[in-house]
Amino acid sequence: MKTIAVFCGSREGASPVYKEGAQALGRALAARGIGLVYGGSCVGLMGAVADALLEQGGEVIGVLPGFLQSKEIAHRGLTELIVVDSMHERKAKMAELADGFIAMPGGPGTMEEYFEIFTWAQLGLHRKPCGLLNINGYYDGLVAMFGHMAGEGFMQEQHRAMLLADTTPEGLLHQFAHYDAPAVRTYLTPDRT
Repeated sequence: MKTIAVFCGSREGASPVYKEGAQALGRALAARGIGLVYGGSCVGLMGAVADALLEQGGEVIGVLPGFLQSKEIAHRGLTELIVVDSMHERKAKMAELADGFIAMPGGPGTMEEYFEIFTWAQLGLHRKPCGLLNINGYYDGLVAMFGHMAGEGFMQEQHRAMLLADTTPEGLLHQFAHYDAPAVRTYLTPDRT
């Protein structure tokens, strides 16, 4: 695994443990020689994970839509900053560059990015691991919701098992190193049981 995409908040959150967790992830990636591709911002958890990796000599690629660059939130110290035209291009470029995906705490944008990439995996468009860094129990409800979706018949168990989650970067990266993608999602129709 050479590069991991991280989706996370452009804010630091209500507790300092979120920033500390982002910094820990940056250091853990650097210790394993894994580069980061992320949204290219210098603010919030985005800036914290990038700065921590850069401080350890790691490689960080930012992918930022031009309209956000003009708002002066672009990180100026990255290994590479790729400026794209839209949010859609940003996600496609990050998916292209990454060997796996981690969502740290964040808001609706983080959720939207993570759910799209998870859905792509479920449909077999990629076979890369998708994980949640569950800092401070942030994703406990979401992990439970995935179980509920499977229990209610809206998700196959093999795809629910694609949801990797851990409270530490080391634990999550260990799961990534041993990830084996399941078969592509199948669809049952009334005449197929």
